[in-house]
Amino acid sequence: MRLIRALLVFAFASLFLASCGKADDPPVDLLADNSDAELAAAAETVIIGTKDGHKIFADHVPVAHARATIVLFHQAGSSAYEYREIAHRLNQWGYSTLAVDQRSGGPLFGPNRTVNKYGKSDENYLAALPDMEAALNWARLQGAPVILLGSSYSASLALRVAADNPKLVAAVMAFSPGEYFPDKHYAHEAAKRIKIPVFITQATTPDEQAASEMIFQAVPDPRKTLFIPRGHGVHGASTLRDDRNAQGSADNWQAVRDFLTGLNLQPTHVAPPARAG
Repeated sequence: MRLIRALLVFAFASLFLASCGKADDPPVDLLADNSDAELAAAAETVIIGTKDGHKIFADHVPVAHARATIVLFHQAGSSAYEYREIAHRLNQWGYSTLAVDQRSGGPLFGPNRTVNKYGKSDENYLAALPDMEAALNWARLQGAPVILLGSSYSASLALRVAADNPKLVAAVMAFSPGEYFPDKHYAHEAAKRIKIPVFITQATTPDEQAASEMIFQAVPDPRKTLFIPRGHGVHGASTLRDDRNAQGSADNWQAVRDFLTGLNLQPTHVAPPARAG
């Protein structure tokens, strides 16, 4: 009887050790292994406080051992729904995402929970700056590098947030940045202080290309990319959506992937801090 018991203990111990693996085993890289079901199960709504006392809503999809957390900011009249399909592809590539409902927005692609909470959209785009800063700070606590991705007015504000927080932001992706504010040099002045890799693109229209070119030229960091679509491009991050840019979304996605690959961000080995609840 003692012999049988000893053999059983040994067998269970062997199975336990085999399942644990070595302590220094590298983490599993989920770049190409994130299934639709796993990502859907991982999505969660978070509420983030801003420094001026507001609450903003965002959708967070954490990816194990993420290369970065990409914070997604929408265009005017829009919401986090602008990024539903876009975020999904980024998740499959191994990036966590945080899609934010800013206080200046609306129902263009789906309801904006932050706007609905306060009853109306703030017509001043600059009012969204505390929302974006709060989202950056929240994302940074998750344990991976942070990339900011902005659409239209939020592309310009993303440049400003990155200029003000060079140690907290790994890169910026600006889709259709421009001078959307009373100060018509706002985005240009922010771009002059950028010290990290930058990706800029725009619609295939002369006015947007001219605006992006001026902002791009102001960026002093050599790790910058100005992507001009060979075929078709539309305003803001919608250029990545098949339903808005059926003719050119593939080229834009390839440019995004090339930029992200060039950052050479490795899968994170440290799990993000556990959240209460």
